Amino acid sequence: MTQTIAPRVRSLVLLLLAVAAALLADAAPASAHAALTSSDPRQGAVVGQAPEQISLTFSETVALSDDALRVLDPKGGRADTGEARGTGATYTVKLRPGLPDGTYTVSYQVVSADSHPVAGAFTFSIGAPSATTVSVPEATAGGGAVGFLYGVGRYASYAGFIVLVGGAAFLLACWPRGTGVRAVQRLVVSGWVALTAATLGLLLLRGSYTTSGKAGDVFDLELLGQVLQTKTGAALVSRLLLLAAAALFVAVLFGAYAKRIEGDEGAPDEDGDAGGAGEGGDEAGKEARDLAFGLAVGGVVVAAGLAASWAMAEHASTGIQPGIAMPVDVLHLLAVAAWLGGLTALLVALHRAPAGTPLEATAVRRFSQLAFGSVLVLVVTGLYQSWRQVGSWSALTGTRYGQLLCLKAGFVVLLVGIAWISRRWTGRLTDTVTAGAEREKERVASGAGATADADSGTAVTGAGDGDGGTADTGEVDGVDPERAAQLARQRAAVDAARQKRLRDADPTRSGLRRSVLAEAGVAVVLLAVTTMLTSTEPGRTEEEAKAATAASAQTSATGAVTLDMPFDTGGQDGKGVVRIDLDPARTGANALHVYVTRPNGRAFDVPEVKVAFTLESQDIGPLPVVPDHITTGHWSANGVQIPMAGEWKIAVTVRTSDIDQVTVDKNTQIG
Repeated sequence: MTQTIAPRVRSLVLLLLAVAAALLADAAPASAHAALTSSDPRQGAVVGQAPEQISLTFSETVALSDDALRVLDPKGGRADTGEARGTGATYTVKLRPGLPDGTYTVSYQVVSADSHPVAGAFTFSIGAPSATTVSVPEATAGGGAVGFLYGVGRYASYAGFIVLVGGAAFLLACWPRGTGVRAVQRLVVSGWVALTAATLGLLLLRGSYTTSGKAGDVFDLELLGQVLQTKTGAALVSRLLLLAAAALFVAVLFGAYAKRIEGDEGAPDEDGDAGGAGEGGDEAGKEARDLAFGLAVGGVVVAAGLAASWAMAEHASTGIQPGIAMPVDVLHLLAVAAWLGGLTALLVALHRAPAGTPLEATAVRRFSQLAFGSVLVLVVTGLYQSWRQVGSWSALTGTRYGQLLCLKAGFVVLLVGIAWISRRWTGRLTDTVTAGAEREKERVASGAGATADADSGTAVTGAGDGDGGTADTGEVDGVDPERAAQLARQRAAVDAARQKRLRDADPTRSGLRRSVLAEAGVAVVLLAVTTMLTSTEPGRTEEEAKAATAASAQTSATGAVTLDMPFDTGGQDGKGVVRIDLDPARTGANALHVYVTRPNGRAFDVPEVKVAFTLESQDIGPLPVVPDHITTGHWSANGVQIPMAGEWKIAVTVRTSDIDQVTVDKNTQIG
């Protein structure tokens, strides 16, 4: 039965690993965590004269690097002065004076407060729309090969943190004797190596990831210097410094602490702790407990610091209630590490622990309690984070973040279900191993150990001089010390093999190994989904950005159009500027205001002003409008009907005397 089920479990794990790889491949490029909510001029707007500056407002605080905000004229030349300024969510860039009419492109690339790059572009027109050689660039920040590598680095850093912290916690809290097991040592050290390597990689990739996206910029020292001045750069450097302290922790855990546990010759007490007999054993046990306490305190401090390096630079540091969200995020990450990292260490111990240092049932029971507490912390902190990042039921189902969160919740429920099965196996394992230990004590006391070795049919009994097992003893004691040592090693190897066979044949332990392996496979996919969540715009932010963008679009669709048109009739007082205000510049009824000023800006009256609207693309018009004179230099007309949306030509006829008049016109989008 065991041989039939094991391949199925391995196939399931391989399938889950493939799903995790597919999720990671789909994760890049990262979704923007800040959105452009408004601009002045608005996207697609037609203004009568060139503005002095361009203003952009985002849904959250952003940071700009050099040359991150550009304005290009219709021929692709720079129309801005290159001096982008601002703080928080609003930035401006000044335009060069004397810009000609035409369509201009505004391109921006910023970094949101939670460390993710945001890029985009839009157009506006001065005077009237025109052809442009500038193609609106696609948002490449965070994409491409660099974006993919950055996503892999994020996944590796989370995995390394979980294995390092969770594995160490499992050894200290659940299985102190495991500090001397090489397989578990390699697991924890590999977690440290993975987290350190991933952090260094993220630090190098960061500059290119948030700017050009080019692989050649990864080793650009100037970009690296800029990264070090950012919040994310400071968090990564802090993580590296804490990893140096973590290396010291690991060295003490597997060095001095493991030796004290191993050097305490007393048998483990009923709780699995080393407790030597006599005064020397008590002293060794006290030293081990004191060192364990110091490691626990130092380990919690280092682990919390590592978790804070994520909390201070990502989702928790932005949005509502950051003062509460960051400590909650630290607790969430520590709980994840204690559960999933401990689960990984448990899996390795079940499969790779030597026969001389088997995984005790007490250690499994302790981890079951630790995992249960971690799940409770995860539920509480996860609910708070979900409310904070999603904000509404519509965002839970209508945004990518909400959908990923539902997927994550599903995997967590699946993982808890498998953990419940593991917990049942744990209860059975406790009874089985306890009974087995009692039988082993009775067998050793009655001398059955030697008989078992003889009955095993191994080379130990045949290695003597032909007189059976007792002849070996005589040869060892009286003749050949080297031969005695060899036989002792053989007996130890045979005994270890026998114990491993007995342990592996235990159906309870085999069932626990299968369920823990399935848990680990689901945890791999769960970690991939979590990594995607950290690089996806939160549902609350996405909905707020959509609402602000919609409001801006509505304002743009119904906002007033202002056109300034210089005129010169050729007669006395024939020069001036006529300004047209059309409000709300949409289909249906509109209010029209006409202002006439001299070149110096002072209002003056002219004998006659007439306006006509023409939609040449649909052969509509000209539709004449004769506004009423209101006051000096001001005419108006209410209820001006615009039958359909389109690019309308507005022609204004200005007569300054009985014979001097001129018609000027400009195109503008209405509706």
